[in-house]
Amino acid sequence: MISFREVDDANPALAHSPMVRALEKTFAYIGEHGGIPLTPSKAFKRAFVHWAAAEFEWPEYSETDLFSINKVLNETDFGPLMELHDLMIALKIGRHYKGRFALTRAGQSLTGRPGRLFGIITPFYLFEVDHLRFSRRQERPLGNWDTFLNVLNVEAENGVTGAEIRRTFYGPAEQAGGFDGVLGDLYIYVLRPLCWTGLLNEERADGARRFEQRVFMKTPLWRAALHLSTDNEVRQAVRH
Repeated sequence: MISFREVDDANPALAHSPMVRALEKTFAYIGEHGGIPLTPSKAFKRAFVHWAAAEFEWPEYSETDLFSINKVLNETDFGPLMELHDLMIALKIGRHYKGRFALTRAGQSLTGRPGRLFGIITPFYLFEVDHLRFSRRQERPLGNWDTFLNVLNVEAENGVTGAEIRRTFYGPAEQAGGFDGVLGDLYIYVLRPLCWTGLLNEERADGARRFEQRVFMKTPLWRAALHLSTDNEVRQAVRH
């Protein structure tokens, strides 16, 4: 069973969440500029996208990363920003109004409330959003969130590679060295969303780009926010 604890607004573990950090900066931008200008198709205009790329410091989507492959940035070039835009609309935190994106009353009430913000966006983002919408394969990995979280609760306590996670859930890859579509689906559907919400930390060992070589570890936010059926197992393992 998955249960989320309420995280206090002053809890330093919230600093591990790229989503919370980015949304707080977005709220401040809206307050300072009276909203975010929109294109005719209701995407964020380039000026804000450029600002967000510099300010968010999103892992793997830094300003340097994004401009290394783009001369200018549209919202579609900055995947996490697209997700945040859609998330704010879906949760009625923000709305499009007269060519600008503005906070709703609900969104305004979350300003300066990072713990409350995390508690609202995280369950919705993990369990309700279609994480495969930008995936070429469009294949949902076998399993459910209860299984994914409880297994990772144990396996990622001290850090675990993508290859080890793959073996735990589905056995070893059939062909070593090639692209592992099963792990790729698991990364897009489970591991990356957990990293973006701040529950997991992802490290590329020695700059490794392959999913198999990346190391995933629970952040302090995982322990602060989640109550899972395997918690006792983790506590016993730590004591021994």
